[in-house]
Amino acid sequence: MGPNLWVNVEEIAAVILFGVGFTTLLLHKNMIKKIIGLNIMDTAVYLFLAAMGYIDGRVAPILVNGNTDVNLYINPIPSGLVLTGIVVSVSVTALMLSLTIRLYRKYRSLDIDEILIRMQREELKK
Repeated sequence: MGPNLWVNVEEIAAVILFGVGFTTLLLHKNMIKKIIGLNIMDTAVYLFLAAMGYIDGRVAPILVNGNTDVNLYINPIPSGLVLTGIVVSVSVTALMLSLTIRLYRKYRSLDIDEILIRMQREELKK
């Protein structure tokens, strides 16, 4: 762990964030905490893509003064992927939250185990 560790600090932070989000998603039974964990994982992926797409000393691919040299600009694809991912992530989060609200209104709980028990009781009554 020498001076090369600081070269990849963004990638390391993204991996740690992904691990925190994944652990939250797996270990918590509360639906809201699971949604937060998934959002942390999304953020980690966006950080990783942005870090991989950045090249030190280059600028955004916007033509300035007629410079068309490819070596002056960063690759715009990772930035586009991040923007698209953010839009999809917001939509998925909205859908998950709306389903969570409906589950809470029906079963009066956000605990997944409790919801499953109440669902099984309903099935047995039918």
